[in-house]
Amino acid sequence: MPFFGIHLPHKKGTAQSATVKLPLPEVVKIPMSQHMGTPCEPTVKVGDTVTVGQKIGDSTAFMSTPVHSSVSGTVKAIGDYLLASGKVCKAVVIETDGNQTVSEDVKPPQVDDLKSFIAAIKESGCCGLGGAGFPTHIKLNVDIKDKPIDSLVINAAECEPYITSDCREIIERPDDVIDGIKQVMKYLEIENAYICIEKNKPEAIKLMKEKTASEGNIKVVPLRASYPQGAEKVVAYSATGRIVGEGELPSAKGIIVLNVSTAGFISRYLKTGMPLVEKRLTLDGDAFRTPCNVMALVGTPVSKLIKFADGAEGAIAKLIAGGPMMGMCLYDFETPVTKTNNAILGFTEKLAVRKEEQTACIHCGRCVSACPMKLMPNEIAKAYEAKDADMLRKLKLNLCMNCGSCSYVCPARRNVAETNQLAKGLIR
Repeated sequence: MPFFGIHLPHKKGTAQSATVKLPLPEVVKIPMSQHMGTPCEPTVKVGDTVTVGQKIGDSTAFMSTPVHSSVSGTVKAIGDYLLASGKVCKAVVIETDGNQTVSEDVKPPQVDDLKSFIAAIKESGCCGLGGAGFPTHIKLNVDIKDKPIDSLVINAAECEPYITSDCREIIERPDDVIDGIKQVMKYLEIENAYICIEKNKPEAIKLMKEKTASEGNIKVVPLRASYPQGAEKVVAYSATGRIVGEGELPSAKGIIVLNVSTAGFISRYLKTGMPLVEKRLTLDGDAFRTPCNVMALVGTPVSKLIKFADGAEGAIAKLIAGGPMMGMCLYDFETPVTKTNNAILGFTEKLAVRKEEQTACIHCGRCVSACPMKLMPNEIAKAYEAKDADMLRKLKLNLCMNCGSCSYVCPARRNVAETNQLAKGLIR
């Protein structure tokens, strides 16, 4: 599976922008669904006083991770909240008291073996910080006797344009990143780790090489700057040469892939016991006069971030949580920051609106060449139009990661990636 990918303008204008802590908001809204899997149920009620790091949502479901308060204050409301994805979950609204009193439950966890390590990661509320929010404790909960893991791949590719929050994690907290890697390697008995960074981040590569110079089993892997280099299956292949097949997890090939910010968080949690209550985000796009990187508390309204970056809400024609390729459009400026947000991008009409009209497919094959999974989007579209679920399965549709490369290169301006996702719905 040699990976070629497509080339995008990097737009990494905030790569040298040190992270600035965002002011404490007056009110936060904390959704109970910030991870892949079952949403949590609130464990507090209206009128309760809460503190920073206190658990306010939990679930007994296997595929779930707890939610904690990012502020101290009073619970003002609990109700249904419409996520940007269209799904509905409960959300806890907290009026801050300005004190940021830390919960008495926040203390370093007692960890002395794999079982207690996994339990600690679950209690931290950690989920993948660079993607879909897969609960980290489930990813790490591998039977290492039955299915040994020999390779830990640290994903610091950050291949989407504009986003530099992971790069800043490396630059600002390199020791946390290395320590987090070592902790995972220790408890899962992993022999080798690979820190994968695109070559358009030379400062990060240089720093990680310096920090790992005496670590024979931790290697820095400079990657060709192409998209989607940071996709899980792609970065696993780039680091190890192993192909993760359709329906497989990397662990089936002896690999665990962790986002670099996840590794840094694991280190800090084991030292302090402070759960995941804040997130570094890149604020960029032509609607922001002062692009920057910020550390925002989970639940902070996006409107506060827009104001901090000198953005004018009236000028924003498109607001995206994440990157321009795989990010999700937001319908509301009051949307709260969640654990999985790594960027908020604001674009004026000049960049947000596609000018060209869509035309018929010209059968050029560019979508096939661009697909990192070597799929045939043109044939997928035909099968979808015919409602032929069997053919869609034969075309390996479930390998599609919705990276958007096919739509990006299409000269007919067709919504190729969108059709792929609709087709996934058909075979489900």
